[in-house]
Amino acid sequence: MASLQYDSSLYPILVALAIVGLFVSPISSTSRGTLSHQTLETGFRVTLQHVDSGKNLTKLERIQHAMKRGRNRLQRLNAMALVATPESQLQTQVHAGDGEYLMNLAIGTPPVAFSAVMDTGSDLIWTQCKPCTQCYKQPTPIFDPKQSSSYSKMPCSSNLCGSVSSSSCHDDGCEYAYIYGDYSMTQGIMATETFTFGESGNNVSVPNIGFGCGEDNEGDGFSQGGGIVGLGRGSLSLVSQLKEPKFSYCLTSTDDSKTSTLSMGSLASMSSTQKTITTPLITNPSQPSFYYLSLEGISVGGTKLPLDKLTFDLEDDGSGGLIIDSGTTITYLEESAFRILKKEFISKTKLPLDTSGLTGLDVCFYLPSDHSSQKLKIPKLVFHFKGGDLELPGENYMVVDSDLGVACLAMGAASDMSIFGNMQQQNLLVLHDLKKETISFVPTQCDQL
Repeated sequence: MASLQYDSSLYPILVALAIVGLFVSPISSTSRGTLSHQTLETGFRVTLQHVDSGKNLTKLERIQHAMKRGRNRLQRLNAMALVATPESQLQTQVHAGDGEYLMNLAIGTPPVAFSAVMDTGSDLIWTQCKPCTQCYKQPTPIFDPKQSSSYSKMPCSSNLCGSVSSSSCHDDGCEYAYIYGDYSMTQGIMATETFTFGESGNNVSVPNIGFGCGEDNEGDGFSQGGGIVGLGRGSLSLVSQLKEPKFSYCLTSTDDSKTSTLSMGSLASMSSTQKTITTPLITNPSQPSFYYLSLEGISVGGTKLPLDKLTFDLEDDGSGGLIIDSGTTITYLEESAFRILKKEFISKTKLPLDTSGLTGLDVCFYLPSDHSSQKLKIPKLVFHFKGGDLELPGENYMVVDSDLGVACLAMGAASDMSIFGNMQQQNLLVLHDLKKETISFVPTQCDQL
């Protein structure tokens, strides 16, 4: 791999190049590196907490905050999926960044607890490390490698070092730089360490996990936690390093203060008696880390939308398609598809339209004056995936705010790639099976797991 000799003085150059859209594909390697990991025998489960938990926000306010955080993420997810032009020689990558759920874990020996953003849209695992030349204030103590007996710098010969799209080799070993969609960044040393996962009394410690030990971490997108845990399909991700083909998450309601869960290994399995919809995963060669779904159509109020059958297909140049993403809150549909859905949804909803635009959402209605005693009637929304139809509960796509007197559709338009957001996934067990290359949806009360 032709690696970029990266230091902090190059950061403005990288940002400028990223802005003008010089993106390249990350290395697509089937190698798991030189690390010797065994497949999990028992699995583990970790707690997820929404980044706005405990802030006393309404459901609409949570969504508004999340949409503000996610604007750059949406743009970068689209840009990342495109094949690089042949003229581009820059071996770097701007990653999605940001996320909406924090996972609890620990690092080192003895283990030091911290929280990190769970991100299915990226691969790298990293946390802030001492000594920091530039570190943001995080909720938990910054990891000190000198206090851990299991810390080891990653050699430049490691395949995982070669999988970092911006890496270089120095006396200290493999160095990395990772830039996110809002131009936040992390830079430091690639290393291996023991990570501990699981709930109290049921912990699983896994040695030799490759991660970024960030000594220079800049930007506004990280302060909720102490780093990011990538759960994408690339070789750097936690899923790939564990060599565990199954993981699942189950997200509680957006306005719920209860915690959600992420499960790995055997604990990610689902009951055969549950109603399950399973759809194939598609791989985009230009962005193999993303989880693309096979969406064939959408129905609103029993009417199948007159969409072109190729609307959600992945194009040869890497554009289009539909990804499922834990870090994007509302669902975004390709612009022409959203226009058709919007028109049909308005025609099927017997409420006056709110065109003020104050909520930040595209489709809103005024509630009846006596809405406290009247059940809101909204059209059913069904996603027709290859393999089954997913009918969403009303709370997964409608946001009611009694104080403002409005009800809004939690969906929007995207310029190219479509995204199935985490609000539409709430109270669904979302099972990723990378061996079978499928994703399954199982209706589940996530707070009861």
